[in-house]
Amino acid sequence: MIKRIVSYIFILQFAFILAVAPPATALTEEQLLYNEAWRLVDQAYVDDSFNHQDWRMVRQKALTNQMPDREATYKAIRDMLDSLGDPFTRLLQPKQYKSLKTSTSGELTGVGLQIIQNEESGYLEVLAPIEGSPAAIAGLQAADQILKIDNIPTTDLSLDEAAERMRGPVGSTVNLKVERLDQGVLLFPIKRERIAINPVFAELRPQPNGQDIGFIRLRQFNANATQEMQAAITRLEAEGAEGYILDLRNNPGGLLQAGVEIAQMWLNPSPIVYTVDRQGIRNSFDSKMGSLTDAPLMVLVNRGSASASEILAGALQDNGRAQLVGEQTFGKGSIQSLFNLSDGSGLAITIAKYETPSHRNINKVGIKPDKIVDLKTLRSDQVGTDADTQYQQALKILAEPAVIASATST
Repeated sequence: MIKRIVSYIFILQFAFILAVAPPATALTEEQLLYNEAWRLVDQAYVDDSFNHQDWRMVRQKALTNQMPDREATYKAIRDMLDSLGDPFTRLLQPKQYKSLKTSTSGELTGVGLQIIQNEESGYLEVLAPIEGSPAAIAGLQAADQILKIDNIPTTDLSLDEAAERMRGPVGSTVNLKVERLDQGVLLFPIKRERIAINPVFAELRPQPNGQDIGFIRLRQFNANATQEMQAAITRLEAEGAEGYILDLRNNPGGLLQAGVEIAQMWLNPSPIVYTVDRQGIRNSFDSKMGSLTDAPLMVLVNRGSASASEILAGALQDNGRAQLVGEQTFGKGSIQSLFNLSDGSGLAITIAKYETPSHRNINKVGIKPDKIVDLKTLRSDQVGTDADTQYQQALKILAEPAVIASATST
C-alpha cells in the first residue's frame, strides 16, 4: 500500500513537471526570433564570459516575459546585447541592415555624414562630412554636436537609428539641429541625395625641391577600395613618384579584408594584424608578396581614423614602413561580423579582438603618431594644401635627406 501511494505521488509530480515546463516547440514566433539572436551571440561573441554574467539565465529571464509584437522582441534583443557592454555588438532592423550592407558596397542615399556617439554629452558628433555630399555642401563640420534629427533628440537614438533617420528618398529633406562650439545652435535643412563613395583620390604633386610626391587619400575601406588603391599606386609609380603621403584622416574603416589587402600593397613579407578569438587563439594576416613600391611613405591620421584605418596604420608603423603624422586615432580594436536573422534583420557581433604586429591592443586607446600635429577644422578644398599643417609636416619629413637615403637603401 505504501509503495502504491509513493507511485501515485511520483506520477502526480511527473505530471506537474510536464504541465509547467512546456516543450521548446511551444515558443511563440517572437520568442523564437529572440532565441535565434541569443544563439548567434552564444556561438560567436568574443567574450565567453558574456561580460561576467550567466548567459543562459539571460535567455531564461527574457523568455518569461511577454513579447506581444516585433517591437517588443527587438527591445528584448537590444536589452540582451546592451548587457554585454559592447557598443559594436548591436541589432540592425531590416532597413538598417540593408543600409549598412549597401554603404560598404560603395553607394548610399542620405546626407553623407560620418558620426560617433559623444560619451560625455550623449549626443551624436560629426566625425566628418563625406566630401561633396549634401552635408558637406550645407556646411556641417567635424566636431559639430547633432542635438536633434527632425525634432527627435539624438540622445534617444542609437548610432544605427540616427543613421537610418538621416537616410531616405532622394530629394526629401531632413532637418538637423546642431551645436557648434564657437557659433551656438544652428539649424541645417539638408536635401538627401544619392552618394557614390569613391574611396580613393590620388595625384602626383611636384614639389619646389624637385621631388615628385604621390598624394593618396583613402576615404573608406569599401568593396571598391582595394582595386582603386592598386590602380592609384601603379599609376603614380609610372608617373615617377619618389615618395608618398597616404591620408587616412576621418576614414572610419569598413571591410577588414580591404584593410589587409591594401596593407599588402605597401609591405614586403611581414605580419599585418593578429586576431584573438574567444579561446585566446591568435591568428595572423600576413603580407606574403612584395610591395608595389619601396618609396618613402608618410601616413596622416586623426581621431576620425578608426577600425581598418588603424589596422593599416598600425601595420605600417610597427613594420617600420611608414611614419604617422597627425593626432591619436579613434581606438577601435575589435572586429565584427554580420549575421542574418530570419525576419530580415541582422546582428553585428564582435567576434575577435585585434593586435598590431608588435602585439599592441589599441582598443579605446588608439595609435599614437610618430609626429603629433594638431589641426583645426579644414574645408574639403583645404585638405592637402598650404592650410593643412599635418600634410605640410609630412612633406617636410619626406624632404629630409635621412628619409630619402633610407628609402634608397631598401
